[in-house]
Amino acid sequence: MTDLDPNAAISANNPRPTASQTAPPQIILQQKASLFGRFGKLLIVMLGIAVFVILGMSASYRSYFNMTNGPQEKFHSLARDATNKVAIISVAGTIIEGNGFVKKQIDRVKKDDDVVGVVLRINSPGGTITGSDYLYHYLKELVKQRESGDKKFPIVVSMGSMCASGGYYIAMAVGNEPDSIFAEPTTWTGSIGVIIPHYDISGLLKNWDVQNDSIASGPLKQMGSPTKPMNAEEREVLQELVDLSFDDFKKIIQAGRPAFKESPKALDDIATGQIYTATQALQLGLVDKIGFIEAAIDRVAELSGHDLKDLRCVQYQKQTSALDALMGAQTRSDHALSIDLVSLLNFTTPRAYYLYTGLPSLLTNTPLSR
Repeated sequence: MTDLDPNAAISANNPRPTASQTAPPQIILQQKASLFGRFGKLLIVMLGIAVFVILGMSASYRSYFNMTNGPQEKFHSLARDATNKVAIISVAGTIIEGNGFVKKQIDRVKKDDDVVGVVLRINSPGGTITGSDYLYHYLKELVKQRESGDKKFPIVVSMGSMCASGGYYIAMAVGNEPDSIFAEPTTWTGSIGVIIPHYDISGLLKNWDVQNDSIASGPLKQMGSPTKPMNAEEREVLQELVDLSFDDFKKIIQAGRPAFKESPKALDDIATGQIYTATQALQLGLVDKIGFIEAAIDRVAELSGHDLKDLRCVQYQKQTSALDALMGAQTRSDHALSIDLVSLLNFTTPRAYYLYTGLPSLLTNTPLSR
């Protein structure tokens, strides 16, 4: 038997497979193990939930043991490590009711024996008579409580862009202390007066064939209703209410501005409801100095008998939860306007205001000075 070439045998009986007949090679890649294994995504979600729960529990824990449970103190200026403090109480926006954030700031100062005086920072067009008088009363109570003997507890006013009407009413909490009211160069102030807004929409309702069919116990029960014209009797009654409230306003000003008590006519001449610039107000005796908040802080230090280097100036902010801080949730601003059902009802109710505007009750500045 002759030796055959193996390759020749394969070619004769079993041809070599072509490239298209050859099975493609299989490449198996070994995946890297996940950091959390098969349940990585689930663990990440559970971890996120746990973080939120812990933050919520932490906020509740701090709230439970927080004795102030109100405005939180924040450093403003002067000596950061000083014990004695000048407190800035802010009155911002329209004053609707008194028992709110401003009152909470006053209560916080009352409980803090380290506060030696207050800068009353007012940036407000005024508001309701009741709300303005409420805040004025408790500011005066604060001074009365903290003063003893020859020890003064000064309140010095720093006016912002506007300190008008009810805002000016509150400013009179400084008492008869000289050089205690500071207005910025661009401040508008004054607008001393009282207004009961009234809007007669009876003509519009007539066009829509809508009638006022209210049932009242007396002829003056619907006094000031916007659904009907005001008659002479109603106007006389409301005017008397305005005049009496106006007299009270001027008495408060005379208590805070003694010069007007000596010369009532001088007050009558400027208490026309007119708004004044800072320069005009200085000339008329409505303010004492033109200067910024730093000048008011300096004056508090002077009146309280403390050196600036031994004082820490603080202000107050609303308390926010840790969850809000984490999510970046923005709380409602002190200047946010809202229209709600209560505002619409107030719009139809005769109500007296110390306010520099003609449309007070429809727009509610919610946190503000409530």
